[in-house]
Formats: sequence, structure tokens, C-alpha cells
Amino acid sequence: MLFDLDGTLINSERRSMAMWAMLLRAHDVRHDDAILRGFMGRRGRDVLPEFFPGGDIEALFDEVVSYGEHPDLPEVELVPGASSFVRQVVGHGSPVALVTSATRWWAESALAQLDVAHLISTRITAEDVTEGKPHPGPFLLAAAALGVDPVECVVFEDSAAGIAAARAAGMSCVGVATTLDGGQLGDADLVVADLTEIEWPAGLDRILR
Repeated sequence: MLFDLDGTLINSERRSMAMWAMLLRAHDVRHDDAILRGFMGRRGRDVLPEFFPGGDIEALFDEVVSYGEHPDLPEVELVPGASSFVRQVVGHGSPVALVTSATRWWAESALAQLDVAHLISTRITAEDVTEGKPHPGPFLLAAAALGVDPVECVVFEDSAAGIAAARAAGMSCVGVATTLDGGQLGDADLVVADLTEIEWPAGLDRILR
């Protein structure tokens, strides 16, 4: 069981979009919601060159991180059912990993907020890969770390980039419609509104290969 983080276990995409908007606004880069959604599920350092070709990507990334202290950012909330579902999966004895495009410090902070940090020891973050989602590398690295065949993995994702990465890795995928509506997650095997709508393993019988 491979879990994305932002938008899948924690509801943080509105916060992230606000931070990216602050950066683009500060540099007079025209943007709208559709452009901001292009950041979802991808590493910031992979997306920034598309807007700032030849720019100092590390400086720009540090700048957007600095906006995390802005007092008007939307609050980060837990996705309903996230903590209990992770506990259910772990209690069943299924191997679990976190696979996120976020940085390690953000991942560790979020897992602590979810109170599942002690349950997910395998964590693939932005620093661990050379190519982020939609490349399959992050998910394949997680499968290798768990010692399982990719075809036996089920991915939980909220973004188009993440679902594409799971598909490219040959894995089953559950789309969590916290960020996009279900119609935009059509490449997933199964779409749920949040993690209260599914049980393990009975709820996934129809998509397991």
C-alpha cells in the first residue's frame, strides 16, 4: 500500500496553491487556477523551470517555502479517515510506504500530525529521486524498499501526475477526490471521496490483480 501525502492523507493543496500563487505574483508571472493545479502531485523543483527557464531554481524554491509562514494561508486539515485507514492496513499486516513529491521535513511533520509516523517507516520523498511524478520512479523505489512486486502494489493518489506515475509503474490505483473531482481522476481503478469510503482488504477486491 503506497500512500501519497498532500491531498491524500492531509488536505493541504489549497495551502500549496496559495503559496505558488504568491511566488508567481511576486515575479509578475500570469497564472490562474488551472496553471496552479499543474503543480499538484509534482516536485516543485521539477515545475519551476517551466515558469522560470534559466532561473535560479533553488532560490525560487526557497522563496516559495518562505511563504509557508504567511498568516493568511489556508489551514492544513487531515483527510477524513486517513489515520484510521492507515492503522487498519498496518494492522492487517500489509507493507506500507509513503511516496510524496514533498520534502522530507514536510512529510515527517505531516505524519506526526496524523499520528502515524511510527507506522510508516518507508518514506520516499522529493530528495530521494532524480525524477519525480509523473515518472514511475518514486513508486518503483518504494516497492523495491518494501521488497514487493510493483504489480502487487495499490497506490492512493489525489493528482493526475500521481495516478499517471502509478499507472506507469504497473500498479493499481485508488483516486482520492479531495483536490480534483472524480471525473478528473478517471485513470484510477477506483475513486473515493475520502478514506472513510474504503476498507482494507475487502474494499479493494475488485481492483486487486
